[in-house]
Amino acid sequence: MSAAPDLFHNRSELPEFQQRQYAFAAHIRNPDEHPKPADVPDARMAVYSELFYNNIEGTLSSAFPVIRSISSDENWHALVRHFFSRHRALSPYLTELPQEFLNYLQNERINNYDPEFLFELAHYEWVELALGIATSDLDTKHFNATGDLMEGIPFISPLAWPLSYQYPVHQISPEFQPRDVPEQMTHIVVYRDLDDEVNFLELNPVTARLLQLISENQHLSGRELLIQLTEEMRHPNPETVIAGGAQIFAELYERQILLGTY
Repeated sequence: MSAAPDLFHNRSELPEFQQRQYAFAAHIRNPDEHPKPADVPDARMAVYSELFYNNIEGTLSSAFPVIRSISSDENWHALVRHFFSRHRALSPYLTELPQEFLNYLQNERINNYDPEFLFELAHYEWVELALGIATSDLDTKHFNATGDLMEGIPFISPLAWPLSYQYPVHQISPEFQPRDVPEQMTHIVVYRDLDDEVNFLELNPVTARLLQLISENQHLSGRELLIQLTEEMRHPNPETVIAGGAQIFAELYERQILLGTY
């Protein structure tokens, strides 16, 4: 989907059949701004317009159900129509449309009436989709599934994505829509287990930092990572943190966020 200003620039210089194609596509994208070709019957044009728009709208409704549920019909269709008529997609595949919509929200969408959390919520909903179709080699030859997480180097699943948001995106619903940025960040790990179920786990700041250290680490044991964490926290009782960290490792392993050791 090319952005309207680029798609229809200097089309009068094109061969006539291409001018007709562009006029046809322009009306499908935004019938309010671009009149239909004069020689195309209204009924036939309506079929094409509804088919294309309904495919886009239906895909986005399924991909972003929370955004759809908190949006009025008027606001939702205005958002979809603007995306459909203005965004220049880099992929022709309908399965990649949600990521195109995310790119649009991040880089092109300017609307003072949108909720401040719109992009973060869209990203959170997109992550669930992306993880659902992500491909990754979880062959145990790449890690030791029975390794000691404290003494070995913890191996985080490539299908576990630690995320941090300004807003509590996992709580947003028609009944709850935050107006102000909370004082504390929201930390979540979204992960796909070995049964291909996508789940999420809300994290406290300490666990979120520990997962970040694990994600960036290829040399330190779990115990050494916990010692590093106690030093960052300047905790007066390091052994308390290390004992708590061992319990966190066990829970993350049980949830298949950590899969073992290198």
